[in-house]
Amino acid sequence: MPELPEVETVRAGIAPHIIGKKVKGIEVRNDRLRYPIPKEIEKLYGQVIERIERRAKYLLLYTAQYKVLIHLGMSGAIRVLEDDFELKKHDHFILQIEGDKVLIYNDPRRFGFILIYGVDELIPFLEKLAPEPLSDEFNAEYLYPKLRTRTRPIKSLLMDQEFVVGAGNIYANESLFMAGIHPERPANNLNPEEVARLVEEVKKVLQRAIIQGGTTLKDFTTPDGSPGYFAQELMVYGQKDQPCVICQTPIERIVLANRATYFCSQCQK
Repeated sequence: MPELPEVETVRAGIAPHIIGKKVKGIEVRNDRLRYPIPKEIEKLYGQVIERIERRAKYLLLYTAQYKVLIHLGMSGAIRVLEDDFELKKHDHFILQIEGDKVLIYNDPRRFGFILIYGVDELIPFLEKLAPEPLSDEFNAEYLYPKLRTRTRPIKSLLMDQEFVVGAGNIYANESLFMAGIHPERPANNLNPEEVARLVEEVKKVLQRAIIQGGTTLKDFTTPDGSPGYFAQELMVYGQKDQPCVICQTPIERIVLANRATYFCSQCQK
């Protein structure tokens, strides 16, 4: 699943091609995504795209009158191409953009979605989201009190969108390793110093991933068609039985809350 760095990479890749440009055409080739693409999407015709933002793992495309919420789901990808492009299987939604460009949403598993709202309309998906992990609001002073009454494993809470948005499975594994915290530790067992260290590592891991273009996943490519590169530097995720880069102890894998979880039993306590 594309995580926060992948979605941010998509946002940055799309923005120069669509901001300030008018929507010249709309084609819904398959509306049967996680939620059906609404007929109202046709209202984008003739609108000028003013900006594109990311909130958690969602993309928000704004015009003067509307905002479009895009979620990539498990396997979604967006490409921006010249208008003489070749269609691919699972190209479900196409926006023709002023300047002979097209924005294409492709999603083999169709777990993503595209919804349209009035520019002043509340979006239910965004209302209960926690602070952005790279924002000043996400800090130890915010996180520590929220963990004090929680006995769930810290990794599970790190992936809970009501505590912090966008960390995702890959980067939760990596952040806990860099912070030296075992993924199964009860959240309320962490002391203030450990929480501060974890917050710092979450920020560092995500920032590094964004800079390097997102993780190379089998279902993800950047908007220009090239894969991300961060997977080459993953310390624990997907490294079962490989030696820990710090102590050489074999990396272990368990399933925690139905998600693959990787850790070093010596470095993470």
